[in-house]
Order: sequence, then C-alpha cells, then structure tokens
Amino acid sequence: MTRVCLLGKDDLDLRYELLSRETSREALATYDRSRPYENSIAVRTVSVGGAVSFLNDLDWYLVRFVEEAIVQEPSVDPDEWLSRSLAEALRDGRIEPGETGEYLKVYGVERSDGEAESDGDGSREDAGEAAGTVVETAPRLVEPLFVRRTDGDLPEYDLREVEDTLVVRLTEEEFSQ
Repeated sequence: MTRVCLLGKDDLDLRYELLSRETSREALATYDRSRPYENSIAVRTVSVGGAVSFLNDLDWYLVRFVEEAIVQEPSVDPDEWLSRSLAEALRDGRIEPGETGEYLKVYGVERSDGEAESDGDGSREDAGEAAGTVVETAPRLVEPLFVRRTDGDLPEYDLREVEDTLVVRLTEEEFSQ
C-alpha cells in the first residue's frame, strides 16, 4: 500500500482546516486517517497513481493549508518518502524508481517528553480524537536538511540532536531551488 502524508503549515491546525470543509472532509472520509507526525494527516492508497490522484483532488486545500505532501511507495523504498513532484514523475514514467535516491530532504524527528515510542508507521488513529479522549502527542518534524546521497551513503543529519530522521526523496529541480 502507498501512503500519503500531509504536513500542515505551522500557523494552523491541519486536521481542523481539512475536516471542517465539506469537500475535503468528503475526500478524506473514504480513507482511514492517522497522525504519524504533529500537525499531519496520513492515508493509505492502492498505488502511486492513487496517491497522486488523491493529492490532485485536494489541491485547493493543499495550497492553503499544507506545507508539504509526501508519498511512501514500498516498491521504491520501504523507509523513505517521495516528494509530490517525484511521485508524479514516477507515475508518469518520466523517472525510474532506481533513479530517485540522490537528492534528499532529511527532517529531524523529535518526540515530546514522556511520549511513548512509535514505530512511525502512522498507527495512531483519529478514533480517540473523535471520541473526545486525549491522544498521545505525535513526533514533530524539525529543520529539514538538504543533502545528496553519494555512493549509496546517506549523509548524517547534523542540524541538532534528534532521535530519528525522516528521509524524503526529491527531484533534481526541487533540490536546486
């Protein structure tokens, strides 16, 4: 299954913004939602094409409320994510999966004090929030580092001390901006 994760802009509550509007709420209603990171919403789709279609359906909202939309396709890499542009290029056949690992954006992942460990698979569901119960604080993504992978090695994240990292593969154009 392909995963899509929407990372909200810092100055707003992404869940509120998307679920308070009828069109985006209806688009999200067909999916099981999770919150793998603070101020995010993640869903599972059947393919990269399904993920890109989902993002295109929500584009009006993404422009206004989402800092970044990322896609995880296990056939490309089980642990790394793809930028929306890279996912579109893969779907359209403009790039092959084996050509995607050079340009990267690496986020640090911080956990709140006292937070239970998470395997980062997005297993925290909305059920607790919908029922009005307290839900654990999700890990927070911090300061992205733009790097190039050389000889297959991932450069170390060195912007601050973090427990983990999240790697997003980029197109060459995104990396150069």
